[in-house]
Amino acid sequence: MMKGVIACAAYGNGRRLADLPFEADGVPVPSGAEFIWIGLHEPEPAALATLQRQFDLHPLAVEDAERAHQRPKVDTYGDSLFVVLRTVRLVGGAPEYGETHIFVGKGYVISVRHGASSSYADVRSRLERNPRMLKQGEAAVLHAIVDFVTDNFFPVIDGIQAELIDIETHVLDETLDRPTIERLYHLRRQLLGMRGTVLPLLEVSNRLNRLESPLMLPEIRPYFADVHDHVQRVAEAITGLREGASAAFEAEILLANARQNDVVRQLAAWAAILAVPTAIAGIYGMNFDVMPELRWVYGYPVVLGGIVAVCGFLYWRFRRSGWL
Repeated sequence: MMKGVIACAAYGNGRRLADLPFEADGVPVPSGAEFIWIGLHEPEPAALATLQRQFDLHPLAVEDAERAHQRPKVDTYGDSLFVVLRTVRLVGGAPEYGETHIFVGKGYVISVRHGASSSYADVRSRLERNPRMLKQGEAAVLHAIVDFVTDNFFPVIDGIQAELIDIETHVLDETLDRPTIERLYHLRRQLLGMRGTVLPLLEVSNRLNRLESPLMLPEIRPYFADVHDHVQRVAEAITGLREGASAAFEAEILLANARQNDVVRQLAAWAAILAVPTAIAGIYGMNFDVMPELRWVYGYPVVLGGIVAVCGFLYWRFRRSGWL
């Protein structure tokens, strides 16, 4: 097989008929096959050129599949479809994104993966174990891929949610350190990136749910409606997590300001208390000769008592008002 060709098989009557070779002049289609499913991963241009000649793929769709970096979309070319999906998976605790391009037409399904994307071997195996679904033809394969791509968002969301809950439990208990604040910021950035991926996917699932095409048999439509519901759940979960991350971030800022205000009030209260002995000591330190209290036998204890009384009164008032 050519480089990048992962799997190539023929299907008919709800079962896998045979594995097919991918040759330079195309894929031989056996008699009795209703459609073939070709799986590619970052294929060389020659492979897409071969498939373009054999299945009359639209040049614009082939160009998009070669270049990747496309926005999720559904394009119709006559009775054939070209679907672009953004994929996600956790790598090292962080989400990484890739793309899947799907050509769907009478007699063929071609899936092209780019970047971070899980293998579709499990998708193929599950569909082959469900003959009733596989009898729905090419649209059943399209549904299985879109459903798999959508479900892969949930583990990523669960991982982010677990981290966010851990951070939220410490927001009210203690001051967040710099690494935790940086992690919270990165979580918000990750959710923003996921939102930019899921919203176009929501448009794609809605378009597929309402698409009028000979490939979309009536029996398959409820399954696309179910996928659209899953994508909506993903979008709502991302929105909720973004609001939770923003709330945690804002709560930390408000608590930090409150703690800073407490410190400022305490410093102001102690400064007011210490101002009393400082002022009195400053008065008696001016070195004037004529100061009656200097020669009064009770002057020293009276001044000290006055300082203690005034400072004690100020301390009581500040404690009562919550400044100390």
